[in-house]
Amino acid sequence: MHTQRIGVLTSGGDCPGLNAVLRGVTKAAEQLNWQVIGFQDGFEGLLPPAHYMILDHFKTDEIMQQGGTILGTTNRGHFGGKVGAGEKARVPVEMIETARQTLGELGIEGLIVIGGDGSLSTALQLYEAGLPIVGVPKTIDNDLQATSMTFGFFSAVECVTDALDRLHSTALSHKRVMVLEVMGRHVGWIALFGGVAGCADIILVPEIPFKWEKVAEAVRQRDAQGYFSTLIVVAEGASPTDGDELVYRSSTVGENRLGGIGQMVTREVAERTGKESRCCVLGHLQRGGAPTTVDRLLGTGFGVKAVQLIAEQKFGTMVSYKNDETRAVPISDAVHLLRFVDPNDQMVKTARRMGISFGD
Repeated sequence: MHTQRIGVLTSGGDCPGLNAVLRGVTKAAEQLNWQVIGFQDGFEGLLPPAHYMILDHFKTDEIMQQGGTILGTTNRGHFGGKVGAGEKARVPVEMIETARQTLGELGIEGLIVIGGDGSLSTALQLYEAGLPIVGVPKTIDNDLQATSMTFGFFSAVECVTDALDRLHSTALSHKRVMVLEVMGRHVGWIALFGGVAGCADIILVPEIPFKWEKVAEAVRQRDAQGYFSTLIVVAEGASPTDGDELVYRSSTVGENRLGGIGQMVTREVAERTGKESRCCVLGHLQRGGAPTTVDRLLGTGFGVKAVQLIAEQKFGTMVSYKNDETRAVPISDAVHLLRFVDPNDQMVKTARRMGISFGD
């Protein structure tokens, strides 16, 4: 007989490793003889009539290797807690009360919210209203200050690395410049790690504004050295010293979408060097597919830790990974604090020492 019920939901964009978290939560809860209620389609599953499924070892045994989330997710709906970079929307009081009623009717004694900055902003508001919330960070961008690593990041990096491997052969064959635009929003971790792992020659990130002539000079220098092809990785939020990050569509709900810098880099390089240049936008391929081993391990550990925090009634906290240890930090310390690439980061230094240009 189950002595306690806990809930879990996945919110925001999909991400490799979400199912690993759900499996970790379920396995750890069953060891305590608890029942797990998985709410479907993010916070929307809390609205009446509540949409959920019972998670047990039969439902979760074979999901670790699957991308996405078996619960479904959304970054739209009635519980939006963020409207743009650095901006926060208040969750309507009636939505909070509806969530409270749903949890009460189902006997949920703790709710695990798996999401990024926006979803955790909503989770924080629910906690401040008295709901028993524990957060699990989720973002492929690896951009939360409160944790040194998030699951999904290395899966995204692997996708970038594979794309660069493939682009390398066509760049060599045609003596072209190949530009790969990758995700990351306002930070450049995916571009940095993927660029180094995929043997890029130029890496452009938001934290290091670049100069067009410096980028062109790096391409010309490679030609002079007998390397007639060049791979450029550019983060979607990167921008030149005299420009701003590009927004290709401003949604009426949620954050602005970034994009277009890849095409701009391709055009400028072609005009300034005379080199045939092509652009590839990797897009949502970085979010899909099976999680890497690292992301499976990290997601599993996050799920197990979240259950432990509920057992200890440490509500209002978020699972964090620092110094090779899974720990807890206040959700309030986690949201709205992005972890940017330090221009003096060890990986940046490693790249520079190999001759990789950052266009600065």
